[in-house]
Amino acid sequence: MSQEFPRPADPFRGRTSGSRRTRALVPTLIILAALAIAYGVFTSLWTERLWFDAVGYTDVWSTRLLTQSGLFILGGLIMAAAVVVNALLAFRMRPRYRPMSVEQQSLDRYRDAIDPVRRWVVIGAAILVGLIAGGSASSNWDTFLLWRNGHDFDATDPQFNIDISFFAFDYPWWRFLVSFGFGAVTIGLITAVVTHYIYGAVRLQTPGEKVTKPAQAHLSVLIGLFVLLKAVAYWLDRFDLLIKEGQVGEAPFTGAQYADVNATLPAKTILIFIALICAILFFVNVWMRNWMLPGISLGLLAISAILLSGLWPFLVQQFQVSPSEASRERPFIQENIDATRAAYGVADVEAEFYQATTDVQRGQLEDYAESIPGIRLIDPDVVSPSFTQDQQVRGFYAFPESLDIDRYEIDGESRDVVITAREIDLNRLPEGQQTWINEHTTYTHGYGVVAAYGNERQPSGAPVYAEEDLPPRGDISDELGDYEPRIYYGENSPDYSIVGAPEGTDPVEFDVPLGGGEDDAGEDRRNIYDGAGGVEIGSFFNKLLYATKFQATSILLTDRVNEESKILYDRNPRDRLEKVAPWLHVDGDPFPAVVDERIVWILDGYTTFNSYPYSHRVSMEEATSDSRTVVPGVVAQPQDHINYIRNSVKVTVDAYDGTVALYEWDSNDPVLRAWMDVFPDSVEPYDAIPEDLMAHLRYPQDLFKIQREVLTSYHVTEAETFYEGQDQWFVPNDPAATTETAQPAYYQSIQMPQRDEAIFSLTTTYTPRARQNLAGFLAVNADAQHENYGEMRLLRLPSETQIQGPEQVANTFEAEPEVAEVLSLLRSGDSETVAGNLLTLPVGGGLMYVQPIYQQRATGGEAQFPLLQRVLVSFGSNIGFAPTLQEALDQVFGGEAGVDTGEGFVPDTIETEEGDVDPEEGTAEPEEGADEGEAATEEPTAPPSPPATGGDQELIDAANQAYQDALEAQQQGDWAAYGEAIEELGRILEELVAQQE
Repeated sequence: MSQEFPRPADPFRGRTSGSRRTRALVPTLIILAALAIAYGVFTSLWTERLWFDAVGYTDVWSTRLLTQSGLFILGGLIMAAAVVVNALLAFRMRPRYRPMSVEQQSLDRYRDAIDPVRRWVVIGAAILVGLIAGGSASSNWDTFLLWRNGHDFDATDPQFNIDISFFAFDYPWWRFLVSFGFGAVTIGLITAVVTHYIYGAVRLQTPGEKVTKPAQAHLSVLIGLFVLLKAVAYWLDRFDLLIKEGQVGEAPFTGAQYADVNATLPAKTILIFIALICAILFFVNVWMRNWMLPGISLGLLAISAILLSGLWPFLVQQFQVSPSEASRERPFIQENIDATRAAYGVADVEAEFYQATTDVQRGQLEDYAESIPGIRLIDPDVVSPSFTQDQQVRGFYAFPESLDIDRYEIDGESRDVVITAREIDLNRLPEGQQTWINEHTTYTHGYGVVAAYGNERQPSGAPVYAEEDLPPRGDISDELGDYEPRIYYGENSPDYSIVGAPEGTDPVEFDVPLGGGEDDAGEDRRNIYDGAGGVEIGSFFNKLLYATKFQATSILLTDRVNEESKILYDRNPRDRLEKVAPWLHVDGDPFPAVVDERIVWILDGYTTFNSYPYSHRVSMEEATSDSRTVVPGVVAQPQDHINYIRNSVKVTVDAYDGTVALYEWDSNDPVLRAWMDVFPDSVEPYDAIPEDLMAHLRYPQDLFKIQREVLTSYHVTEAETFYEGQDQWFVPNDPAATTETAQPAYYQSIQMPQRDEAIFSLTTTYTPRARQNLAGFLAVNADAQHENYGEMRLLRLPSETQIQGPEQVANTFEAEPEVAEVLSLLRSGDSETVAGNLLTLPVGGGLMYVQPIYQQRATGGEAQFPLLQRVLVSFGSNIGFAPTLQEALDQVFGGEAGVDTGEGFVPDTIETEEGDVDPEEGTAEPEEGADEGEAATEEPTAPPSPPATGGDQELIDAANQAYQDALEAQQQGDWAAYGEAIEELGRILEELVAQQE
């Protein structure tokens, strides 16, 4: 019979168990962390694939992903191999016996510590270096694809006579490969030296042989590869001379100069051969295993680089160029001028002399009867609060701070309108309604566009709407018919919304407020989204993915998500375009238009690069920044430096289903052709542009601003004048802005000199260096339907005639006593004035400035909205300041400007006790039943005159009373009474002025 005895207690048993648990916990945590990371990466990748599939650009996603993945893997493997191979070779070349020394005794301790984990150290270092290198390689996916698909420019550089395509497509890729090669060889060399040192093949302090023979061979190969790459780099440096940044005189300069061509270029060629010889000597040293000759050659290369690349060009610059720089650099400056103008698309722009007059006479504008009525008085950067006051309808709708300008054909006439979309703004929901259900399933979309005529206003100063209200109505609807007004994709759409439901389900998406009051929500119309946009989210798997992506467990739990549900996200038009066409720079200001019974966002895409030979390089951000880009909704370009740009693509984003359509616009652009080869089905041909869309396409703002920045210097086409730098221009500051920022370019329909028609154009002005007077006026034909679309005209003003610039005109306006007095009255009480855009027009043989002046309450939150009250006009030294453009023009031009502005805000009749008075004719309509003969003999009855006819104080009191009446009517929303009070105020002010005269 056996007997079991209890085992003696093991004092280490508990501790051993805990250690086992600890050892098991660490791998478990690592595995869980790896799984979490893998799940996050999978969620990101798969939801991106679903998004691209929904929008119809899966090929873009897959092509980019495969290219980036391939470059990441290849680059990572090459760099990791540089670590592993060199560490392994160095380890195998370690000496069997090491001489005894203090250095080696110290290294023994390191070797003992490293040997057990040597493999893991090498693997860890390889992985780390590989990840960094792979990320660097994958970020150059676009450079690789352009290299593979580049097209000829059919133009060559002036130095090497090579097609520009080499600089655009090949050079950037070869430069990256050389840089990557330097990195791989350097990492390998560092790995080899460290390993050789640790294992005794390199002995810095030990007497005798410092480097073993095998180590010499190993290091010689690596140094030889480095020097060989340096020879390739010298070869590429020759081409870099044509795109390098430099300076001529005081001006920045891009391209090769005299010293570069006559000293640096020969030096680079010599250095190529020296580097090749040096590399060969290092490779031969694998068998020679003597550092003497390779070391001397390496020293010779270093000294040659200093003397040939540094000292020689310096001496040439100092003793040949500087004494006669203008003549030496003339041909290179000319190459720079010609290349810059070609690269930015302004080669055909020639400054034409415009002998602007400052004299005025009656009827001077008679020849401009077509353009003057189209002068835009409604400033899109000012009137957004007025749109909000009149057209917001519900508090959760919003308009951007800066509106857009477009054209519509109404009653057979092309009319400029200020237009915007009525979008949903979840931040405006009351706090109690800001729930997940409301924000993501109820308030999902905006509704309709609002448009106002650019040259009309109501008696109160409010805009005259061409499209308004909910549901939308107006002249645009009457002209184009009904259209889909819902805006699910816009500039202010929620970050994501879940829409759609099975047939027969009660709709839950807020659509149109029909009740007419804030509390009458029971009559609001609801909608179920039935568009093609969005990602299907009905399955549990997709709900799980998007719950993870947006960190919203409600997506899994709510009953608002069903089998027919779709999730809409990445809804901003710019964001959508940047995702489906990552190779484009996108214009900063998309605008809405009604096209083919849909609201679409219209955008412009640019192809760019920064290696065009001799072309001046500019910062996109600096060139496109102005007083508008500080306004939310208008985006400046990124801080990218470019020296070539084309508006190669026109784009639409459907506001209802998010469809993105790219249309080829510049078929001659080699960069566009290359990208169309990369993504064959992403860009539709020019012929596919719908006719209705063509009516709204326009010359893009950011391209024009970059071109106008280039033309500040490159309007000069003669090298000698350019070198002197005396004809430098600047874009003036915006006098209507509160900070010193550049004046925006303005869309307006203008009739240029020697032209018979007014054309929708984009315009800007220039001032000379250190002065404020006007130096030039630039306009581009912005009407895509016009046969001369894109034609630029640059008017150069005479230097002997001082034409005031925008800032001078603004100061003159404020300093004019009569203007200042009226402005002071408009600013009295709690009101303030807002200066609108200062438009410049080359009419009447000179330059005319027009600026609307708005009045608004200085404080008041939502009640603070501007109303157009006065128009300022300046021509030469004459100033007009009146309630209407017509009156202001007549004041400037001797009482008769010679044109009819066609302003339509004056009422047809004014009701009086005597009958209806026509304010234009001043005659009273006879009352019904009155004797016609009797009526014919009556004196004409004028509109009622101001009651105050006494001294100045009585008139001032009457003016103050009229102003208070206007404020009271404004607060009550009685616009008819407001208009009458403002008209009363105007008549009193005119009498005040007349008495003072």
